[in-house]
Amino acid sequence: MRNVFILALGLVLGALPAGGALAQQSGRHAASLTAEQPKARLDALFAELKRARDEGTARRVSTRILQQWSQSGSASIDLLMLWAQEAMDSEQNDVALDLLDQVILLAPNYAEGWNRRATVHFMNGDYPKAMADIGRVLELEPRHFGALSGMATILREDDRKEAAMRAYQRLLEIYPMMREAQTELGKLADELAGQGI
Repeated sequence: MRNVFILALGLVLGALPAGGALAQQSGRHAASLTAEQPKARLDALFAELKRARDEGTARRVSTRILQQWSQSGSASIDLLMLWAQEAMDSEQNDVALDLLDQVILLAPNYAEGWNRRATVHFMNGDYPKAMADIGRVLELEPRHFGALSGMATILREDDRKEAAMRAYQRLLEIYPMMREAQTELGKLADELAGQGI
């Protein structure tokens, strides 16, 4: 595990620009235009997601949003994320956490790094850490339907049904055709109505 971390850190540090290299690139104006393009694309995709009237269309749009979120803008961060996913897939959650800690250290404003780490904490049953990371994801991207779904699931498992309902409602405002959220919201509403009898 330590060797993987050292190799990953070496690759990341080797890929970072030296000294003033960033300042010598095409200038701040071009950088701000580049930063605005993904935001404009995401805004358009979220508008399309909200308008989708069938599950298949909504799923295709949500996949495009997930693809946008996965683009960190750094080949090094993308590589660390790939390795973290491979570690998660092979149930090496400690390795995944080490890699994701590095992602967050190097790119603290990259919401998907926080989201992926929240997922690992959830898989480990560490709900407080998962919720802390979900909170950060939602600070960076309030429309992150994956983080909202994770939050709702944790709240439900923690028997905080009203809070879980609010999370599902918030999720459905963003992604109205998410069937799983619709189903869970209906179940929670029935459970809460049954408690009131």
